[in-house]
Amino acid sequence: MFSRLAQASSRQREIAEVVLRNGWGYMRRLLTGTRAEEPQLPPPAVLRNILVDLGPVYVKLGQVLSTRPDLLPPEYINELTALQAEVPPVPWEDVEVVIRQQIRRPMEDVFETINPQPVAAGSIAQTHRATLKDGREVALKVQRPGIEITVEQDIGLIRSLAELVSLTKVGHYYDLKALAEEFANALRAELNFSKEAEYTDQLRRNLSGSRWFRPEQLVIPEIYWDYTTEKLLVMEWLDGVPLLVANISSQPNGASEETEDVNKEEIVSLLIRAFFQQIYIDGFFHADPHPGNLFYLNDGRVALLDCGMIGRLDPRTQQVLTEMLLAIVNLDAQRCAQLTLQLAEAIEPVNMARLEAEYDRLLRRYYSLSLSQINFSQLFYEVLQKARANKLRVPGNMGLYAKTLANLEGVARKLDPNFNLPDQIKPLMTDLFRRQLVGEAPLQALLRTALDLKSLSLQSPRQVEVLLERLTSETLQWKLNIRDLDLLRRSIDDSANRLSFSIVVGSLIMGAALILANDRTGRLFWLSSTLFVSASFLGLWLIVSILRSGRLK
Repeated sequence: MFSRLAQASSRQREIAEVVLRNGWGYMRRLLTGTRAEEPQLPPPAVLRNILVDLGPVYVKLGQVLSTRPDLLPPEYINELTALQAEVPPVPWEDVEVVIRQQIRRPMEDVFETINPQPVAAGSIAQTHRATLKDGREVALKVQRPGIEITVEQDIGLIRSLAELVSLTKVGHYYDLKALAEEFANALRAELNFSKEAEYTDQLRRNLSGSRWFRPEQLVIPEIYWDYTTEKLLVMEWLDGVPLLVANISSQPNGASEETEDVNKEEIVSLLIRAFFQQIYIDGFFHADPHPGNLFYLNDGRVALLDCGMIGRLDPRTQQVLTEMLLAIVNLDAQRCAQLTLQLAEAIEPVNMARLEAEYDRLLRRYYSLSLSQINFSQLFYEVLQKARANKLRVPGNMGLYAKTLANLEGVARKLDPNFNLPDQIKPLMTDLFRRQLVGEAPLQALLRTALDLKSLSLQSPRQVEVLLERLTSETLQWKLNIRDLDLLRRSIDDSANRLSFSIVVGSLIMGAALILANDRTGRLFWLSSTLFVSASFLGLWLIVSILRSGRLK
């Protein structure tokens, strides 16, 4: 298949050259026509180099795969986690053309100034600083010219690659074609900056109020919809530096004169509480909080940038993850196994005892450590990998959840070496369980429960009276509806009919044999022959019917 692809276009030939140059042994043998063994993934470092050489789209694919510990072994996840593309900026002349096409009016009527030097360049877009006519400072995120053509070409090739990798052991258990489609849809959505603008506004609304942190301390840039399009995102400019390089005080009141009294411990608490609200209450969370997307602003606030990658969780999954986090904190292997089965889909029948035993061995490594020494995001990754090893298919949003926790915990530990996740989340967990029990309006929940109890108390005496009446008069009837009972009944009837038919055939053969053995005169030869022929015909007909049914095994 790949040999045909390699002859189809210059892009495909380029991919073949990259694969050969980086030394993927299996693919080298396949492309050169040498007999190859069973398909194999390249080693982790080789895969990473191939994705970097292939360009921005494949780097994005690697970044997506790094969020799927249920698909790839730990060594691949570790190699792909820090994957970044070395992308040179697009010349200003080309960027200016895109801006003019998107605003559909003279640039001079919209912008007072635009800095032609980009402040950041990525695989999909690059960002410039500008000033609107009314004096507002803005950031212009401009899509790279022609990127949509490259994306569509590479999406087609990724589909072909998914077909190939589906022949490997990984592909045997996971629907990689569906994963390729999921990636294609996500990448096309990332090319639509209007979607990112919607996500940004949604996060701003969700985090504008909270009981867990002071919303005024967390900033998400405002979107200027009058100028935002599918290829141009115009948002509020925020003055600051990446959080991990900022000069932040480690003392409660050690901030500089220009900033509010903010310290590292308070920032860690702010981030943990903000993300736990997104994940466990809103079910809509920023799924890429790496250090480059967390800024410390000049006024002492924290900004959350680049909201293009979003994770979603339904209420049931939120509840299961809440209990899962508590089970991990308590190092409860049995509960972890039970909750994993609620989250995941079994590809094959699951050996529950084996799953519990593997979780027990995994968690036992942490028994001697204090809670502050445990890396909970890494532990959750290992839980997902154990699920994968036991043929459980975990939903894709679990990978985003795990990566979000990993990025968040990594930033927190770098800011505060004494960071202790259980201490941070204990009050939040208490509030979460209270919300799950009584909801956001406890009084309304109590009144609703009271009304249900009143209705039950009024209806129960009459229903008990009717039940006793029918019991004493022997008129009680039960209506049972068992799924697939008719199918079972038909199957039993078919088996009984075939068994009866087999007995008849056997009886005919035995009767014919007895007649032939006791016939001294030869006058009954015709009768025994007729019985043999009839039995042979009926037996052949029975065999053919069983074979045609496809249920011989």
